[in-house]
Amino acid sequence: MKNIKSDWFLIETEQDYDAALARYEEIKYAVRGTTEHKEKLLLAHLISDFEERTSELPEVDPVELIKIRMEDFGYKPIDLANEYGDKGTISKVLNYKQALSLTMIRKFSRLLHIPADALIAEYELR
Repeated sequence: MKNIKSDWFLIETEQDYDAALARYEEIKYAVRGTTEHKEKLLLAHLISDFEERTSELPEVDPVELIKIRMEDFGYKPIDLANEYGDKGTISKVLNYKQALSLTMIRKFSRLLHIPADALIAEYELR
């Protein structure tokens, strides 16, 4: 069992945010019912709250938002394909040939730290 930090409070600074993200990464596969699992759930809530209070997402369609966040994190389409499991589908989505699926929205929301409601907006396919 690693250093359990049980004194989490509202995240108010980027430093707190980075610490919370780092700790979440350490315990993200914690077994349900354990102290680490409870800490993981708390961190997910605190991180989400901080992101909602501080994120100013640009007014763009979901695909453009995904592309912006990919650039922010240094991700390539293959990274999305590794998360989702299908290179061809990712290419179609990023080129506006296919709409995002619910599964993609869930996975990309988590991977790219984008609120899911920002990814469900309607947009035109080409």
